Amino acid sequence: MVWRVKNFNELTVSELYQIMLLRAKVFVVDQKRIYQDPDNRDQQAIHIFKQDQDGEVVAYARVFLADEQTVTFGRVVTSNKVRGQGIGGQLLDKIMEVIQKNYPGKLIEIEAQEQVQGFYEPAGFVSEGEPFIYKSTPHIKMVHQPL
Repeated sequence: MVWRVKNFNELTVSELYQIMLLRAKVFVVDQKRIYQDPDNRDQQAIHIFKQDQDGEVVAYARVFLADEQTVTFGRVVTSNKVRGQGIGGQLLDKIMEVIQKNYPGKLIEIEAQEQVQGFYEPAGFVSEGEPFIYKSTPHIKMVHQPL
């Protein structure tokens, strides 16, 4: 399994379908959240993903500029097929590599689901402010100094 990093227009139809399938399965079905996942950010994002031997996307995230000074990432997800195998940590490492290469010197700011706050802290993310509800789920703003 190889990590892939592509702009939106470089994704194949099959890759995009597999990405959307994983996002919908986890964020909408498994987490029982009713919301519109495609949000017109994908077209400007850099997409990071890993596929298994059958072409199924098993890990995914997207990175994009929030504004001129800030980069963000989101839709960080792993398939339940690979959870507990360290793929999430590898994905976070790949996200940080992509940010360092494409957006050096930009503040990194994310809105993390509150239950995964501890996943980001060892990587240098610091919580800011109070938790808030986004798409029916508690989130917390987290920041990381520029790379």
